[in-house]
Amino acid sequence: MNPYKPRRNPLDRRSHTSDMTEGNLNRLESCLDQPTDSSSIHEVIKYTPSVLPARHYDVDTTEPISCGLQTLDELLSWNRSEANPFNVAAVPLAPREPPLASSPRRTLVSHDMMGGYLDDRFTQGTSAEAPYAFYHWQYIDIFNYFTHKLVTIPPAVWTNAAHKHGVSVIGTFITEWTDGAAACEAFLKEEESYRAVADKLVQISHYYGFDGWLINVENILSEVAVKNTPLFLRYLTDQMHERVSGSLVLWYDSVTENGQLNWQNELNQTNRVFFDACDGFFTNYNWTEQNLETMKDYSGIQGRTADVYVGVDVFARGKVVGGMLETNKALEVIRRHGFSAAVFAPGWVYETNDDKTEFRKNQDMFWALLSDYLYVHRPASPLPFISSFCQGFGKAVFWRGKKETMRSWFNLTAQEIQPLYYRTQLGGHGWLRSRGCPEDAWNGCCSLLLDGLIPASHTSPVCAKIFSLYVALPSQTLVSFIYKPSAGITVSLELKTTDVCTQTDIDDARRDVSPEVLDGGHPLVRQFSQLCGDLNPDGWTVRCSQLEHSGCSLRELCVSIQRSGDPQDTPFSCRVGEIMLLDVASLQVPPEPLQGLCIFDVVWLHGAGTSPESTSPFLRLNATLRWDYQTKLVRHFRVYWRRLRGPDPRVPPGQLVLVGRAYSNLFRVTELAVPEPPALLELVVEPVIRNGFLVPESHWGRRSLSSPSHFSCFNHCS
Repeated sequence: MNPYKPRRNPLDRRSHTSDMTEGNLNRLESCLDQPTDSSSIHEVIKYTPSVLPARHYDVDTTEPISCGLQTLDELLSWNRSEANPFNVAAVPLAPREPPLASSPRRTLVSHDMMGGYLDDRFTQGTSAEAPYAFYHWQYIDIFNYFTHKLVTIPPAVWTNAAHKHGVSVIGTFITEWTDGAAACEAFLKEEESYRAVADKLVQISHYYGFDGWLINVENILSEVAVKNTPLFLRYLTDQMHERVSGSLVLWYDSVTENGQLNWQNELNQTNRVFFDACDGFFTNYNWTEQNLETMKDYSGIQGRTADVYVGVDVFARGKVVGGMLETNKALEVIRRHGFSAAVFAPGWVYETNDDKTEFRKNQDMFWALLSDYLYVHRPASPLPFISSFCQGFGKAVFWRGKKETMRSWFNLTAQEIQPLYYRTQLGGHGWLRSRGCPEDAWNGCCSLLLDGLIPASHTSPVCAKIFSLYVALPSQTLVSFIYKPSAGITVSLELKTTDVCTQTDIDDARRDVSPEVLDGGHPLVRQFSQLCGDLNPDGWTVRCSQLEHSGCSLRELCVSIQRSGDPQDTPFSCRVGEIMLLDVASLQVPPEPLQGLCIFDVVWLHGAGTSPESTSPFLRLNATLRWDYQTKLVRHFRVYWRRLRGPDPRVPPGQLVLVGRAYSNLFRVTELAVPEPPALLELVVEPVIRNGFLVPESHWGRRSLSSPSHFSCFNHCS
């Protein structure tokens, strides 16, 4: 569901049936299937049951949803032609520094949330009032989506958000108890059967765009099955490495080499055979420090200490170290012994707190407790670097400082690169805090709020670190900084750089650089303003600066806050709306036109009634749009409709009405109220490109729908 309308009650669902001049086809027809020289597709609106697969679409609205696979038969019969295109990740795994493979102590988060596939199952977002979200990506290396289905396919919204931050995403293959034992005996009986399962897992990961699997066998295995398990793991791991770059297969500490279900809480000789066959080992949670000391001296690790992920149950179930608001105690012990950590169910901060409005506060507090034992990795993508700090959920959607809609929404794909969130002391009673602010934003759902107190004794500028980066800078960089400060302070942007050849994190190797602020008459500012259009900041300060440096990389991006009056205790706040760094050479690159817009999988809902005889003056259109565009260039696509002809007192002819935002080249329009025949309307797709430059309307995609007494789809898409 797109974030611009609330969920509705179930309506009378109807699909269209094509009535083609070449003959009645009685199936959903795609414009893509028609000859390019065909002038139109004529379809009579008939009210017949939808043929869309229910497992991929919400039964009430036809909103696309994600789901897992329950049985071995479902897994073995999976094929790409019947897969869910809406759950394909739109964002590839971004580069990061250090790379995962060379990170000596990693952090995995296993997201086990109330059975899974909740608000996050809606691949286009939903209007959830108080959803769970995650935005401390810089602290973690691997994200595991966990449920108790046989095959858990991560929802695309999680994969997209994680990939933007260079975090790998793995699904879960789990067998449990009696049914799990039967499934294992079936697929681990011989080479052909275990290879068939592994091949399907590889195909699923490759198709949906995530990065691997956690294999969790929690049932007894027969002698034959346990003998074949390491062979299955090795084959799966090898095939994943071949098909998915940077992929991972991890094994959970449950079964031992004799096939018994006997959690060891450590890596040892009884379970090493599984560790040797894959990329890593996820221990059970009831370990003691003695277990870690034993593992540290265990020869079977053979230099793979980072591949051992010591499990931490945040719910603190059983006899565990730490957990809940003492999870930091477990992390301290794990890091002291040099192991990676697997933080299980950090959604505890959400599930156990009745007041969901306090979620951001509780989430920030929890991760702040762990921060001393977590290691920040840095985005390492080339320019442009852009963030408006959107966390992917909120009470409104902002666009260029104004509220575009006033409604609760949730879509993690909308999440921008996240900053560092923290609180620190400034000496004496002074302090500085960095947190998300949903009350005001430039783009998306929230701004970054820097607030605190500058004590009278503090005379130097306060440096608030926003991002830790590893980005090579071109010879000329244009910096756009949008902010809203409180009275009594001055604010500027400060960059810390090093030589490109400098491979060190030593602070002394970094240079503080303040970009040259440009006045409004500077040629670069005029050119930038023409490309972006009227920003109309309405209380926001938009400052453009230029940085001229060659052969250096950006390591830190900071906001410098200075008291503007006499020394005294000075409370302050500064909302940062957006930071953007562009290669000046990119200002010359014209935007691309959107091409190939087509409409298919049309389903009609008859007004607000429950039968085709409803007297409502509107039909409700449900249809899938597909187009061609380089998604790496865009923030999102804005999907509109407008009435060109026909009765509709709600909307003047030609006025664009926003339907929703798309984050890939695929979008499902759902429950769009359109006039009854006769009418002519148009669906329009606008690319909103990352650098903020406006795309001329001539480059948008459009397609008309005509309904005199039938439905026509005209082939004049651009």
